[in-house]
Amino acid sequence: MSIALKQVFNKDKTFRPKRRFEPGTQRFELHKRAQASLSSGLDLRAAVKLPQGEDLNDWVAVHVVDFFNRINLIYGTVCEFCTEKSCPVMSGGPRYEYRWQDEHKYKKPTPLPAPQYMNLLMDWIEMQINNEDIFPTSIVITARGQEIAFTGEQCCQ
Repeated sequence: MSIALKQVFNKDKTFRPKRRFEPGTQRFELHKRAQASLSSGLDLRAAVKLPQGEDLNDWVAVHVVDFFNRINLIYGTVCEFCTEKSCPVMSGGPRYEYRWQDEHKYKKPTPLPAPQYMNLLMDWIEMQINNEDIFPTSIVITARGQEIAFTGEQCCQ
């Protein structure tokens, strides 16, 4: 593997591999449908329209994950040009400065260099996407007061 590829896939870097949907699941099928509609033209309303008979939450989850994956790819290609020295502030032009605040280390809005801000942001988004309470990947069926979790793959076998 070339040195450049090793740097791209280094876990300490900001590039993250795409989050994938398990083949055979409903979300995988929705993902395929979303990809087909995005590839078919520029009608964005049609591309994001909820297909008839599909669950709105699943459809939104698929698009959120796809959007995250696309932003990850774009950021992965430009991150080497934005260092703490060349991008000392996370900004949206000369009039807007983004500050980081979280529940752990940064209790108050804190100005950060753009690469550090982006690392924290991408980590935070990834945590949200991987949070089963926000984006469940299994179906929970309540039977006689007990919850039984099934993955989409188990339900379709």
